[in-house]
Amino acid sequence: MSYEGSCHCGKVAFSVEGEAPEQAIACNCSHCRRKGFLLSFVPAAQFTLLRGADRLKTYLFNKHAIEHRFCTECGTQPFAMGKMPDGSAMAAINLRCVEAIDLDALELQKVDGASF
Repeated sequence: MSYEGSCHCGKVAFSVEGEAPEQAIACNCSHCRRKGFLLSFVPAAQFTLLRGADRLKTYLFNKHAIEHRFCTECGTQPFAMGKMPDGSAMAAINLRCVEAIDLDALELQKVDGASF
């Protein structure tokens, strides 16, 4: 099974192999707070960019450890790429960009990213 997401204009789209998550991370760091992300982290091998590689730009901040990818057309950030604490490659999925997910049904795990 898999699920798909996209930016607002649809020029960037992705799929993730696996079940849609029932939990999301709500981080209060300066970046996530301003953008209102609800995140799910998956191994990079489960992530496939379906279209829009030419429309993506990267935003880096703090330690420059995560490549926050956004659409140059609409400005939406549907995902980010980086490494998990164990060094394995991961994708951070902005679940707000996955229309099939009921955001109100997600169990939120609050992370105090502002203290990192």
